[in-house]
Amino acid sequence: MDFLSLTNLSKTFGAATAVEDFNLDVEKGEFVSLLGPSGCGKTTTLRMIAGFELPSTGKITVDGEDITNQPPNQRNVGMVFQSYALFPNLTIGQNIGFGLEVRKMPKPDIQKRTLEMLELVHLEKHINKYPYQLSGGQQQRIALARALAISPRVLLLDEPLSALDAKIRVELRLEIRRIQQTMAITTIYVTHDQEEALSLSDRVVVMSQGHIEQIGAPTDIYNDPSTEFVAQFVGQLNMIPVTEVDLRKGTCILAGQRVKFEPSPNQIISSEPRLAIRPEELHLGTGEGRNALQGRVESVQFLGSVVRLRVHVDSAIFSADLFNERRITLPRAGDEVVISFPEQSCWLI
Repeated sequence: MDFLSLTNLSKTFGAATAVEDFNLDVEKGEFVSLLGPSGCGKTTTLRMIAGFELPSTGKITVDGEDITNQPPNQRNVGMVFQSYALFPNLTIGQNIGFGLEVRKMPKPDIQKRTLEMLELVHLEKHINKYPYQLSGGQQQRIALARALAISPRVLLLDEPLSALDAKIRVELRLEIRRIQQTMAITTIYVTHDQEEALSLSDRVVVMSQGHIEQIGAPTDIYNDPSTEFVAQFVGQLNMIPVTEVDLRKGTCILAGQRVKFEPSPNQIISSEPRLAIRPEELHLGTGEGRNALQGRVESVQFLGSVVRLRVHVDSAIFSADLFNERRITLPRAGDEVVISFPEQSCWLI
C-alpha cells in the first residue's frame, strides 16, 4: 500500500517552473532516490515534502493524511542536509536530543533515545564532544541520528554525501542503507550522483527540467532506459549514427559495416537513428555470434579498476571499458584492433 503520495505536484517561482506534474507513490519502508542534473527540480520536490516550499498545485499525503499545506513542524518528517546543520554550541548528545526537547519529551526518555541513536550510528563514545571535534563523515552520521531520533514518518536526505571525499562517501552510503533498512523507514534521497542512486535505492526517479523522465528499479533505469535523456545521463553511453535500418531483420549499417541489434517492441525510427551501447559491453577481439568492427585506438586511459579505450571505427568513435587485470596487455594509441559486441547489448535510439 502507498505510504507517501505526490499527486500532480507543481511548483512555480514567478514565470519559472521548477517542478511540473510530478506524480509518485512510495511504499512504506521503500528507499527512493530523485536523480538528475542541477536545476532539474529534485531539491524543490524534497522541500515541498518537508514543508519548506508550498506546492503551486497538487497534493501530498503521508499514510492517508493530507499534509500539503501543513507547516514543517507538524509533518513529523526528518531531514538531513548537505551542510550537516549541527548546532556548534551543543554537544553531540544535545544535538541528537534537540528535536525531542522541542517536543517536551521527559529527560530520561530523551537520554535513552539519544543513546539508542548513537549506538545505531556507532558513535556512542562521542556523546559529550562538540561537532568541530568530529570528522565530516561523523558529523553527517550525527545529523542522520538527529533526524531519526524523532521517529519521523518519512526521512528526507538532500545530497548528504556531496561534501565528503570519495572513500568516505562509499562507506557512509552503505551505513545509510543499513540504518534505513534496520528502521524500515520510508526514505527520499536527492542526489546527482548516479552511483549513489543506483547502489542505494529500491527505485530511482530520473528527473530533467522539472519533469519525471523515468521511474524504475536501478537495473531497469540502467539497462532499459525509456528516453534518450535517461540513456545518456545514467552511465556512459556510445551513440553512433547508423543508416539502412531494417527493423524486421534487426540490422543496420554502421561505419560501412552491417551490424545486428535487438529491436524493441513498437520501435519507431527517427530521421537520424543511432545505435546505443554501453562501453562495458564492448570487447577486444572477435567472439562467436558477436558484431565485430575493425578500428584504430585513439587513446588509452588507465582508471584503476577500468581501462577506457577510445577507438575510431571509420568516422565513428567508440569508448570501450576493459576490466583491469594484474597482467593485462593493453593496446597502444595507433594500434589496429577489433571491437565486438553481442546484438542483445545494443539498441536503437
